[in-house]
Amino acid sequence: MTHKVMIVDDSVMMRSVIRSFVDKMPDFKIAATAENGRKALDELAKHDDLSLILLDIEMPEMNGLQFLPYAKLKSKAKIIILSSVAIAGSPYAAKARELGADAIVTKPSGAVSLDLADKRGSELTQVMTRLVGAC
Repeated sequence: MTHKVMIVDDSVMMRSVIRSFVDKMPDFKIAATAENGRKALDELAKHDDLSLILLDIEMPEMNGLQFLPYAKLKSKAKIIILSSVAIAGSPYAAKARELGADAIVTKPSGAVSLDLADKRGSELTQVMTRLVGAC
């Protein structure tokens, strides 16, 4: 079974890095991308069969924390926060959990982490696989 994924990140470069990472995973396919929470809501309306949303927090217009409650109401997709500010124990991580995030993976090198696959790839793969197994 192929699991459909939406990437929500304001950085074009980061969306490309994440897409490249996910494209190498045989059981996952990118179904949509968005540069902020508002655009992601539009994409949710078009894709009611998403399995996962990879969500940044710091974005213009509508950030990840603002998007989370809407996403939980409108989709059954599991949501992984993929952000440089959601470090374990941080207020961002706590708020994301409170709002319904299913998992948090910290970007290793800031907002644009070109080394995502090298430094967090194994963790992200495990989390994605675990969460879709729970679908």
